[in-house]
Formats: sequence, C-alpha cells, structure tokens
Amino acid sequence: MKKIVFFDIDGTLLDHDKNLPDSTKEAIQLLQQNGTYVAIATGRAPFMYESLREELNIDSYVSFNGQYVVFEGDVIYTNSLNQKQLNEILEDTEDKDHAVVHLNHETMKANRKDHAFISEAMGSLKFPHPLYDPSFYETRDIYQSLLFCEKHDEDYYQEKYGEYFTFIRWHQYSMDILPKGGSKAEGIRSMVEKLGFEMKDVYAFGDGLNDFEMIKTVGTGVVMGNAVEALKKHANFVTKNVDEDGIFHGLKHLKLI
Repeated sequence: MKKIVFFDIDGTLLDHDKNLPDSTKEAIQLLQQNGTYVAIATGRAPFMYESLREELNIDSYVSFNGQYVVFEGDVIYTNSLNQKQLNEILEDTEDKDHAVVHLNHETMKANRKDHAFISEAMGSLKFPHPLYDPSFYETRDIYQSLLFCEKHDEDYYQEKYGEYFTFIRWHQYSMDILPKGGSKAEGIRSMVEKLGFEMKDVYAFGDGLNDFEMIKTVGTGVVMGNAVEALKKHANFVTKNVDEDGIFHGLKHLKLI
C-alpha cells in the first residue's frame, strides 16, 4: 500500500538555526528508498526553499499554507487572496503604520523600504528585507501576505476581517494573511485526491500554529517535541525535538523506515 508523508520545514525539517540535521536527511532518503512518497507542507513560498527541495530530492509540495500545490513539478491547485478585500485591509495597515509583504510563487515585495519588524521577522528565516514595491500585489496573484504587527494589534484585524481572511501568527512581529479557510490541510487534500490515496495512508510532521488543521486531518499526525504545546494534544505521536533526531525517531516509531 502506497503511503505519503508531508513535512513542515521550520522547526521540523530544519532546526532552530535553519540547518538540516544529518539524521533528517538520512531518514528522508530511507523513506524514499522504501517507495514512500515524500512531500513538503509549509507556510513558505516555493522560492524560499528551492535549495532544500534539491538537497532532499523532493518535487511535490504544499506552499503558502496550502494555497499553492505542486505535484512532481506540476501545479495542481492554487488559491489566491481576493484583491478587493486585500485593498481594504491595506488601507487599515497604512493608517496604523503596519508593514505588509506580499508573496507570489516567484518572489516577495514589501510596502515599506525599511521596517524593523520586517527585518527582524524575515531575518529569523535567514532572509533579507524584501525589495520595496507597494504596487506589486495589484497585477499578480498573491497567495499569501505577511502583516507585521505585535500580538496586541492582532484582535483588531481578526475581528474586522475574519470573515475574509485567516490569520496565523508565525513570529512575535508577524502573521500570515491567507484566504479564509485556507490551510495546509486543504492543500494536502488536493494532492491526496490527485494521487488517489486514502487519508489513512497520509502522514504529516509539524510543530507550529499553522499545522493544526494538517495534523488533525491526516491519518497519522506526528508533532515535534519542540512544538507549541497546544498542538501536541492533537498528535497521534509526539516525537523528539528536531535537533534530537526527531524526524528519524518518528519515522522509526511508525515503522516507515
């Protein structure tokens, strides 16, 4: 029976220094040798982890928390932000002096030339401050925007725009803006249907707030030891920390390698 395993990136495949543990690379190779499909499910844009895909020989992935799905190099599902609704929230961010970065599948652009919150949050992913282009979103499909604000400002956006967008905080200074209902789980469903798999044969590893739907939807959800505590109660299994051979240990426990 064919199986497929989806892996989150930050805090799951990559450790807190954004390095790929040797044991994780070995585990992925063993998984592939066993004939198991391997895919990535991340909040990142495709261009942000191209080298990782090459290193791990993975060409199927769910990007932007489910809004852009590629199977073996072919785009099979997209779900972009509504521009009219995006315009509305951008007016509010201007009034509140909150920065925004817009992303499509090829690049990202910021609506501020220099903003401390953008530099801090993107720096945590080892990326520089994006180039300035405030009109970038107007002529392109935007699959995810990043809103840079602190936690105490979050409720305002949730209450005013919650019927249009899903907001997921990923950094103390930033949260994702996604189409309402968009999640990794939806992206995974589109790929599983493409493959003709049953959900019971689908596995996922994750650690963050954007992994809730994914972990609850797949047949077997594995949560990293370093995960946010609220996610662990939804896990079928909690493995070790990412830097303690957590991926290798989890796959061994599941008898997938």
